[in-house]
Amino acid sequence: MAGCPGAGAPVHDLTADPMPDSRLRRAVPTLAAVAGVVITAYLGNWQLERAAYKSALQARIDHAARAPAVRISSRPIDGEPLYYSRVTATGHFVAAATILLDNRVLDGVVGYEVLTPLRLEDSMLHVLVNRGWVKATSSREHLPDVPTPQGVVTVEGLALPPRARYVELGEEAITGPVWQNLKFDQYAQRFGLALQPLLLQQGNEMRDGLSRSWMRPDAGVDRHRAYALQWFVMSGVIAMLYVVLHVRRKKI
Repeated sequence: MAGCPGAGAPVHDLTADPMPDSRLRRAVPTLAAVAGVVITAYLGNWQLERAAYKSALQARIDHAARAPAVRISSRPIDGEPLYYSRVTATGHFVAAATILLDNRVLDGVVGYEVLTPLRLEDSMLHVLVNRGWVKATSSREHLPDVPTPQGVVTVEGLALPPRARYVELGEEAITGPVWQNLKFDQYAQRFGLALQPLLLQQGNEMRDGLSRSWMRPDAGVDRHRAYALQWFVMSGVIAMLYVVLHVRRKKI
């Protein structure tokens, strides 16, 4: 009726969604679930790619360990091609530059790894040798007595990359013969030695009382496969939870 209050006013559809953004809010769980599945699946695939790379690396390590030993030259070398290969080096141990790496455990017993440089024959270059493990004494004030072979010796073993990662406990860790970890450049600087760019993990026996029960180098293939499985399981769980909750919501 003309003149009635509200005449001509727009008529609202009572069946329309009272909140325009409600559909977007309902879509959020779906978007989150899709994103979760995609991201976790991607991470799982990435871990599988890492596992494939590490598997190839492990194959190269195992092949190099079975190959004939390579003699370390008395001239500067590129250490990387020799990593994880069997090598030999001949020269004189420099006992005064021996260090002990602290808190190395063998069969549940705490001890030290003994590192001594070997001055190569007819050269000013040295190879740093991890000679083996020795049990710690009952008192931290007294270090174990480790004899160093005299004269010309030949060391056989595995060429390893110089260790680079580590957290130092303090400056005192590199002022005495006991080090928390090996920092190759600091070691060379402290003792004023020219080092070949590798660490020789000794395998042949000498009369020094050291244990050389080294573990096989492991590239970590199984670890990456385990991570991949975890990501894929998580991806499946996200998808399953979404389906269950979505179906339940539809029934309500």
